[in-house]
Amino acid sequence: MKNLSKSNYSSALQAVKTLKEKYGNTWNAINPESAARMLTQNRFKTGLDIAKYTAAIMRHDMAEYDTDSTKYTQSLGCWHGFVAQQKMIAVKKHHKTTNKKYLYLSGWMVAALRSEFGPLPDQSMHEKNAVPDLIKEIYDFLRQADAIELNDLFKRLENGEDVQEQIDNFETHVVPIIADIDAGFGNEEATYLLSKKMIEAGACAIQIENQVSDAKQCGHQDGKVTVPHEDFIAKLNAIRYAFLELGVDDGIIVARTDSEGAGLTQKLPVSQEPGDLASQYLAFIEAEAINIIDAKEDDVLLKRDGKLVRPVRLANGLYKFKEGSNINRVVLDCITSLQHGADLLWIETPTPNIKQIAHMVNQIKTVVPNAKLVYNNSPSFNWTLNFRHQAYDEMLAEGENMTAYDRNNLMDAQYDNSELCHRADEKIKTFQIDGAKEAGIFHHLITLPTYHTTALHMNNLTQEYFGDEGMLAYVKNVQREEIRKGVSCLKHQRMAGSDLGDDHKTFFAGEKALKAGGEKNTSNQFSTPSNNNNVEKQLSVLV
Repeated sequence: MKNLSKSNYSSALQAVKTLKEKYGNTWNAINPESAARMLTQNRFKTGLDIAKYTAAIMRHDMAEYDTDSTKYTQSLGCWHGFVAQQKMIAVKKHHKTTNKKYLYLSGWMVAALRSEFGPLPDQSMHEKNAVPDLIKEIYDFLRQADAIELNDLFKRLENGEDVQEQIDNFETHVVPIIADIDAGFGNEEATYLLSKKMIEAGACAIQIENQVSDAKQCGHQDGKVTVPHEDFIAKLNAIRYAFLELGVDDGIIVARTDSEGAGLTQKLPVSQEPGDLASQYLAFIEAEAINIIDAKEDDVLLKRDGKLVRPVRLANGLYKFKEGSNINRVVLDCITSLQHGADLLWIETPTPNIKQIAHMVNQIKTVVPNAKLVYNNSPSFNWTLNFRHQAYDEMLAEGENMTAYDRNNLMDAQYDNSELCHRADEKIKTFQIDGAKEAGIFHHLITLPTYHTTALHMNNLTQEYFGDEGMLAYVKNVQREEIRKGVSCLKHQRMAGSDLGDDHKTFFAGEKALKAGGEKNTSNQFSTPSNNNNVEKQLSVLV
């Protein structure tokens, strides 16, 4: 997708020239070419500009997926602007385009890593402003990536290189964020107010779940409590009104249902007529037949099929759903959400099983044919074990002799090079392709990948650095890998904006500018292929 054009620079240049003429000699020090460069390097002036731009991208991608299921989208969860920036720089480097590559903002990671209270569980206890603050931070870093790369291109152009086409066809690092608002952080007014802050920060897609806001649990833990459909619809409306108020007409709402694993509700809705949404919700409540004379004082009673029943109520006042009603509740939740303004669905599942996901989605599609999922490829799943079990069942059904495998110990490393392992790994590898084709999954994401990779990399580095390897642990496994793979933050001063800042200083102060990039800047050791080769030769002596 071509995101910048020569006309952008030309129009910016002409605008500054016009202003110089208007304000006369007092603007003599302002160079129109420099100002036009800075305008071009900062395409998005506000978060709303970003939200409008990225919403259009998502709408285009959704329409494309409707006609071709191979056109699914993906994202990784990021908990810091730098992490998101490095992800998108790597996407452009390795895949040459950001097309269909998004970002995900996980409420779980905000709670665990971004709260002023310190690390928290995923129970909506973190500050409300932490989510919009992270959205803004991510887009600040992505816009800086744009500025740094374009600044380098303009400098190369000034030095006589033919890079005009790269400037004209520059693809921004700014991509859609699907942002987690949990259960809305309060009532529908609270959801509306927080949604506005998230949209103003740049969010084009807001994901909200149907749990009770003040009793919210992680989708992969027990104790989840859902709300009646009327309550959830009110919050869907609140988000839509927020989008419309701010002029993001294409804003996307992702409606998540936790009903597959939720067995409790806090509230019994009021039915106005037989068969309405409240009536359907009440039909899922577990209840026991009772005679009026056996009712206790202050009992809650319902009339069901002409008989009096007493809902099963726990000591904490919560009501139980009927055993085995979860899938029907999921389907009703999803249909209801799509019929009341949601654009995409999110179904939390206990395992990553395409057949089980498709079973629910196909029921939804009988009512809403273009229903699409955002699916959490969650680190909470033991992917290896789940898919080894699936492969085991398939091999058993095919009549293979499975006596070499201990069904209760399939994680054992002894199976890592077995036929079962190869089958399981192939199923994991194609999970996203198969899910997009067979289960209506438009968007695949991993919620917490950078949480786990940070922990893994620190585990490996500290083991060796504080052990026998010493400094070689860093040099061999970090810096040398950065050099050889061309990782952008190898020259960390440049990535933090030092070179960009030097050029700005030159714009502002001319020859008087005090710049950081000189002969004594140690980053010069990484500047040229010959220098890189010399550094690698020096490093190779250590091994």
